[in-house]
Amino acid sequence: MPQPLAPCQIAIAVRPSQREGNRDVARDLTDIVLAVAAQLRGLGYAPVLEENSASELDARTVSGLPTSSMADIGRSHGVAIVLGGDGTFISVARHLAPHNVPIIGVNLGRLGFLTDLTLSNLTESLPRLLAGEYREERRVLLNVVSSLAAAEQYLAVNDVVVNRGGATSLVDLEISLNDRFAYGFRADGVIVATPTGSTAYALSAGGPIMAPFVNAFTIVPIAPHALTNRPIVVADDSVIRITVARAREALASIDGHQVIPLNEGDSVEIKRAADTVRLWHPLDYDYYHTLREKLGWTETPEGLSRRNPVLRR
Repeated sequence: MPQPLAPCQIAIAVRPSQREGNRDVARDLTDIVLAVAAQLRGLGYAPVLEENSASELDARTVSGLPTSSMADIGRSHGVAIVLGGDGTFISVARHLAPHNVPIIGVNLGRLGFLTDLTLSNLTESLPRLLAGEYREERRVLLNVVSSLAAAEQYLAVNDVVVNRGGATSLVDLEISLNDRFAYGFRADGVIVATPTGSTAYALSAGGPIMAPFVNAFTIVPIAPHALTNRPIVVADDSVIRITVARAREALASIDGHQVIPLNEGDSVEIKRAADTVRLWHPLDYDYYHTLREKLGWTETPEGLSRRNPVLRR
């Protein structure tokens, strides 16, 4: 049984949804952050606001909260509470994984595969988690480096996508596994996804759903020219190299956040990272329940049609 978290600093990170358009959400987010901070103080912890999150909120209202950089949070905080959708969670997770800081996700988005608490149950659930009533899960990451000179290394929680960028023509790509040529194909691109990312872009491209405890990655072509090019699953100790054989333009995207321009002959090497993401779930957390709920697996066509007028036509 995990031990209760001793009094310490707890970070709060939040991002407004990009889907809100011009709607002013700073006030709503500020109220949520202040409520969480007050709850943490009542439980004997010191809330600290992540500095980029502070810039998204009402500055005067949150001025009483100390702020900290992501690097400092990694070095000195006991846990981080992420308020937002999966995109917010992924952004924070990439920064905190090297520091081994656990994350509690609170869903303010739509799907929320990774952020399983809600505002409605936070008051009840958060004290239990901090008291040691949690189930810890570790999610693997991808380590990504390109063949470019002095290339920076990146971490990916969900996926690495190599695609045709803004060009209208397809790209020719070659896949090597453990330094041995595997196959080549022409397509809009290819996705290499972790089990976490198997329910993201890879799923919409026809890839399989992988449970987070499966030690594998999936390689999913995006709109391949030949219908025989299908997704494959490889062991997560594989070293995957994607080489751009022919392209007018090509890009490598890491979790949709960082982009690496690629030319013909350039490649990216992808392998399992040494770091993992630590998630704290409630004791009743069930991954398959999450899939049923988020993907509507229990719905019948009749049930869906009653809620969707388009399906009734």
